[in-house]
Amino acid sequence: MDAVRHFLEAQPLFTLFLTIALGYAIGQLSIRGFSLGAGAVLFSGLAIGALAPAAAPPAMVGTLGLLMFLYGIGIQYGRAFFDGLRGPGLVWNLLSLVAVLASLLVALALGRVMGLSTPTAVGLFAGSGTSTSALQAALSASGSADPAIGYSVSYPFGVVGPILAIYFFTLLVRPRLQAPRPAMRSGEVTIDRPELVGRTVAQALAAFDPHDLQVLALRRDHHSMAVDGNAVLQAGDGLLLMGRPPVLEAAIAQLGHAEVRVFKDRSEYDVIRVYVSKPVLLGSTLAELPQPDFMIRIAQVRRGDLEMLPSPDLVLESGDRLTVLHPAGKQEEVRAFFGDSVRASAEFSYVSVGLGMVLGLALGAISVPVPGLGSFSLGVAGGPLIMALILGRLGRSGPICWRMPAPANLVLRNLGLTLFLAAVALQAGPPFVHTVSATGLPILLAGMAVLLTNVLVVLLVGYFVLRIPFDAVVGVMSGATGNPAIPAYGTRQLQSERVDLGYATIFPSMTIAKVILAQLAIGLLATAPA
Repeated sequence: MDAVRHFLEAQPLFTLFLTIALGYAIGQLSIRGFSLGAGAVLFSGLAIGALAPAAAPPAMVGTLGLLMFLYGIGIQYGRAFFDGLRGPGLVWNLLSLVAVLASLLVALALGRVMGLSTPTAVGLFAGSGTSTSALQAALSASGSADPAIGYSVSYPFGVVGPILAIYFFTLLVRPRLQAPRPAMRSGEVTIDRPELVGRTVAQALAAFDPHDLQVLALRRDHHSMAVDGNAVLQAGDGLLLMGRPPVLEAAIAQLGHAEVRVFKDRSEYDVIRVYVSKPVLLGSTLAELPQPDFMIRIAQVRRGDLEMLPSPDLVLESGDRLTVLHPAGKQEEVRAFFGDSVRASAEFSYVSVGLGMVLGLALGAISVPVPGLGSFSLGVAGGPLIMALILGRLGRSGPICWRMPAPANLVLRNLGLTLFLAAVALQAGPPFVHTVSATGLPILLAGMAVLLTNVLVVLLVGYFVLRIPFDAVVGVMSGATGNPAIPAYGTRQLQSERVDLGYATIFPSMTIAKVILAQLAIGLLATAPA
């Protein structure tokens, strides 16, 4: 065993990737439908870290991983985050604040009962919320290492506990999640209703949401042409429609009878699918998109797994795949106009990412003085996330496009999450074992109780009282507890983007709240008698 320990400690990179490999292998094991996924990296890291204490990589490895994950989350959900602050997002944040405050009160109460110092109890609070920023604030406010003891005990529960809660709460509630919207498809109809003759296309389709149904082309007198809502219908016109299957079928039944005409003859009008990769087009809305020397019509936008109908305010991102209607024989010109490079779906601007992270780290380094309590800052977690949310909302600043393709964003986030969990677990292994062996079972139970307070307040009140949709309340709980492995598990388990959206909506504000509450608790209570 000593030989293994010496080898692992002499090869920290080997140990890091061994931790990742073993963690993901364990995470793929399923017991009655439950698997830990990326969260299992924490267990493999704790075990290997306890076996080989000196094998932990430099702290910067974990910090870099956290930075990559949070930046990717912020860039992807920046617009949705700010939109969500108007309405439900305010309720979500208030609920999370109540849960976080309740978990702090439980930590302080249990600490007093067990004879723990206030900084140690605050460390339990910071660890259960997996908040490195709160730990740093507590260490600075207390001037001792006591917060790190409580943090090392409760941190593993802060990761695994919410994951287990998602699994068992899903079994208990058996929610009916909103099914993903069906994929777009096209259909054609021949106008044969007399009451529609002389009406415009917009009037004929007034009952349908343009986000669910659009008209793309018209066939008249053996000629196909582009058409908009102002075109006046004539008897026998053929319309090419694009939309959600149920809406499409309802529109065809209302307008006439299904008949393929436009795409029977492509001698004048054709269709092509292209990737958007030309830099000058990225960050532009469809309304701002210049037209080539001939008329084109965008029928559909596919972004990752999401299919969308075009709208004037839709912003083009690198890697978007467009279905484009164009005059026959113009395929190469259309490809040249958009760029049409598949590499765009996996590449992003390192200038924008580097600059965005610099701005985020600068924001996190700003120290705000609090009279009588010292100061606090957003740190390397809160600063980059808030800046990424802002940049994701902006989308583009002059020549710099802040957004990145969905596949590239996913790779960046998952790699960052894996590095963060592996590095932190390897570092936490020795203090975790030492603390547990020195203090015994009570402090473990205290860490569990602090974590469960946070989790249960959000899940029970959010779902049963406030009636927040199940996948959204899982995201809110993920943001209130904080570790990125939690929303990653929830998203995989529920197959819903609402989990990540809830996490992005809650995590920034709760990071700030945890930092402030940790410093307040130590500043007000640290000198009080235990």
